[in-house]
Amino acid sequence: MSATLRATPAGSRWGLFAARDFRLLWAGETVSKLGSSITSIALPLVAVLSLDAGPLAVGVLTGAVWLPWLFFGLPAGVWIGRVPRRAVLIACNLVSAALFASVPLAALCGVLTLAQLLAVAFLTGTAAVFFDAAFHAYLPELVPAEDLVEGNAKLEGSASAAQVAGRGLAGLTVQLLGATAGLLLDAVSFLIAAGTLLRIRTQPAAPPAAPGPGSLRREVREGLAFLLRDPYLRSFTLYGAAANFALTGYQSIVVPFLVRDAGIAPGWVGGLAAAGSVGGVLGALAARPLCRRLGTARGVRTVLLAASPFGLLMPLAGPGPRAAPYVLGLFVVIAAVVLVNIVLGSFRQTYTPPALLGRVTASAMFASYTTIPLGALTGGALGDTLGPRATMWVMTGLLTLCGALPLLSPLRTLRELPGRAAGTPRTLG
Repeated sequence: MSATLRATPAGSRWGLFAARDFRLLWAGETVSKLGSSITSIALPLVAVLSLDAGPLAVGVLTGAVWLPWLFFGLPAGVWIGRVPRRAVLIACNLVSAALFASVPLAALCGVLTLAQLLAVAFLTGTAAVFFDAAFHAYLPELVPAEDLVEGNAKLEGSASAAQVAGRGLAGLTVQLLGATAGLLLDAVSFLIAAGTLLRIRTQPAAPPAAPGPGSLRREVREGLAFLLRDPYLRSFTLYGAAANFALTGYQSIVVPFLVRDAGIAPGWVGGLAAAGSVGGVLGALAARPLCRRLGTARGVRTVLLAASPFGLLMPLAGPGPRAAPYVLGLFVVIAAVVLVNIVLGSFRQTYTPPALLGRVTASAMFASYTTIPLGALTGGALGDTLGPRATMWVMTGLLTLCGALPLLSPLRTLRELPGRAAGTPRTLG
């Protein structure tokens, strides 16, 4: 970790917001998440409304965003350890901005196709692989270890608030300007995020020189071995993989489900998603006090077991007041996901030796995220054969079962998660 790391000013009532570099990182990510939340609604709506795509096509489109993790997830953890991580973040933002801007441009020229949407989804997903791997390793370069839960909570909280605003804005944008306009807003948000990163002053230690031939495979193996040997990281990664499969399975067909099965107007799809996303803000606000009261391990265990069954309310959605069960189920599920992500993400950042953090993070994301395209494709295929509502029941039922997985891990008996890997030095090599 860099010797120039700036700690939070002592006694500041603003916490990490008193640190300039964290404020810049937070502001850029919040704006970027606002744009991305618009795209999460606008992109499938472009396919459904402009190109008359069915559930399978929408599922394939959702899966294309996450498919790059299969190809680049593991080596990304090694590569981002060899270059300045901030440079990776800036480059990924600029590439994503250009790709999303190409969609409204093609629509304006009357040449937009499903093939282009798939290409944009895959390429922006590739940029996201490197961005996510770099971001999770970059945050500990700006934030002291004792403040990581606060930092992650602030980032996740603002991301959830951005989802609330962004998904509501997505519905309004679709109604007034068309679905492709939402992707243009996302492109602008990536440019703003790149600008804030350029203004960060903290200079982390220079990355190590690239090792010799054959080192990529060896370094990937080291990250995977550390992840698979450790009972905590291994069990949390298994839970993440299973939960992501179920979450994306229903998310991939939720737009055709709401529009065609539940009878909800397209303009209200974003509003319902925004209302449910308020749960993410609650999850972020509750993370620190809940962990102080119950402990990190017991808090995660309690939330997962109590919240996961609420997902079964979502398939009950219908027009008018019958949309309420969907919103309530989505609210509770998102609150739980955000809280668990904050606690387990902070745990991984403090528990893993810095020299392995990038590789372990990328390995965990590879295992967790590669199930996302599988879930999307499965959801799309089931949507075509069983229908969207039946598929919602299957996937939310699976999500409920995932909430019991912590009972099969070391989490089941602990009050607090350990602060660092036992017997492992803080620096390697």
